[in-house]
Amino acid sequence: MKILSYLLAYRRFLLIVLTPLLLLPLPLIIKTKEAECAYTLFIVAIFWLTEALPLAVSALLPAFMFPLFGIMESKQVASAYFKDFHLLLIGVICLATSIEKWNFHKRVALRMVMLVGVNPAWLMLGFMVSCAFLSMWLSNTSAAAMVMPIVEAVAQQIIRAETEADVLEMSCSNGSINLALELDENIAECESSDWKKKEKQVNGYDNDVGSTVCTIEKENEKEKKQNLPPTETGRKSKKDKYSGIFKVMCLCVAYSATIGGLTTITGTSTNLIFAEHFNTRYPACQCINFGSWFILSIPITVIILLLSWVWLQWLFLGFDFKNMFKCGKKKTAREEASAQVIQKEYKKLGPMSYPEAVTLVLFILMTLLWFTREPGFIPGWSSLFPKYKGYATDSTTALVIGLLFFIIPAKTLSRTSNGENTVFGYTPLITWKEFQSCMPWEIAILVGGGFALADGCEVSKLSEWVASKLTPLGSLPLWLVILISCLIVTSVTEVASNPATITIFLPILSPLAEAIHVNPLFILIPATLCTSFAFLLPVANPANAIVFSYGHLTIMDMVKAGLGINIVGVAVVMLAIMTWIVPIFDLFTYPSWAPNISATNNTGL
Repeated sequence: MKILSYLLAYRRFLLIVLTPLLLLPLPLIIKTKEAECAYTLFIVAIFWLTEALPLAVSALLPAFMFPLFGIMESKQVASAYFKDFHLLLIGVICLATSIEKWNFHKRVALRMVMLVGVNPAWLMLGFMVSCAFLSMWLSNTSAAAMVMPIVEAVAQQIIRAETEADVLEMSCSNGSINLALELDENIAECESSDWKKKEKQVNGYDNDVGSTVCTIEKENEKEKKQNLPPTETGRKSKKDKYSGIFKVMCLCVAYSATIGGLTTITGTSTNLIFAEHFNTRYPACQCINFGSWFILSIPITVIILLLSWVWLQWLFLGFDFKNMFKCGKKKTAREEASAQVIQKEYKKLGPMSYPEAVTLVLFILMTLLWFTREPGFIPGWSSLFPKYKGYATDSTTALVIGLLFFIIPAKTLSRTSNGENTVFGYTPLITWKEFQSCMPWEIAILVGGGFALADGCEVSKLSEWVASKLTPLGSLPLWLVILISCLIVTSVTEVASNPATITIFLPILSPLAEAIHVNPLFILIPATLCTSFAFLLPVANPANAIVFSYGHLTIMDMVKAGLGINIVGVAVVMLAIMTWIVPIFDLFTYPSWAPNISATNNTGL
């Protein structure tokens, strides 16, 4: 038993040491660059899944393993750790810092709760629809980063309202309010210290931090026995409920940002890469445009969004149809009390202040500049610079607006009663220290590690080796070929960046479709859509990483929820490609714009 306790205590250390040793025969026996890259990929993936090391530390492993194996030079690997995404993240976090500092997100959150109500299920659907709509036109990362501070405030206000409602309910019933008051005090303390805890919340190494933002258990509770009294049991159930609200609100933002990006050809980089590859390889085909893509993808987005809402609701909060769809019934005393608390908190904010107004204007300006850069259906402002096409990206806009937060003063001159101006010291809307407290540097390194792995797979020819293993798929039925392609792409995109995954597989799947004499769109469209289904890990998607940085989720929370949505997504895409997408592109007919390779078609439906 003592040995077992030692093993349990040092399980992370043993995992860190044994994982590279057990996988070492792979590069020693198979002395190729592909095997060496796969060795690095397996180690990093295992460390990310088990959190044996902090996520950012695991992401740094390719930085020294690739040069030692001779896969990439150190300078090449280092350049992969800071991409255009990181500049976009910096600009968006400047906006998020100002929103949180001046409590603008709290004003928006309270107003939204007043309009929608405090039912978490309907509120979650509202957030999902809003975030999905934003991500149709903006980058998924930007949509998630902008909505997340508001969601954070809404979840805090719902919990605070329900806690104070408990106080009123218990005081009316038996006068015992100690439990609710204690819970309310703990939540208030968490809210007041939330700004200071930002730096700690972004560290994915501490599993306890990821479980809930407000840890309401005291240290002496660890010494209590398992047989808890009824009051303690009630407290624990409330804590689990509040933790579930935080988790489901975070996940709904991350997943809806990704799902919404499927809808438009400009909604996500994978769609743009597909369009560029397809138009280059098949220039005679003019069937892929903004309108045709929107028609085929909007039903997919709506169905996946609704099913994801049901799945997340059932997984974390339970699905109570009776309470959700009660129409015309009078509100309970608990709901009335919650509504009163929300209205009371909103009145405390008073009229909108000058910093809030400036933040709102800059937020709208950033959104408009993102939307109008390259809308797809009309020329955007980037067309004003035809000589520098493609130079300006979403990160350019984010940085320009982000820098304004460090320039615009936070206070204006005000007149006293005798008519004189009161002069304040110059202070910008945000300071560098405030920005640092909100900037998830660990997440930035983590995503950079994903980019480095993707580059290593291409340089080492590991992607080509995977392609060679896919050639036997031509003898299988068509629906099975599509399903296998979707599953492989969905699996790879969990550990590699979405753009890298689609860049690797498009050159593989296009010749595969031509060889088996099938319309290339039959395979390329599902594969492109499934490349965005990176729901399992924080490193799989920048939107996931941003949401994970708030510290309410663990790796297993995201894996458990993401696995269900992955299954739903692949099933809906399979349904779509076999039904309503077929007549849009006449998929059952081999097109004239595709190369006519003489091959026996053994594929059947």
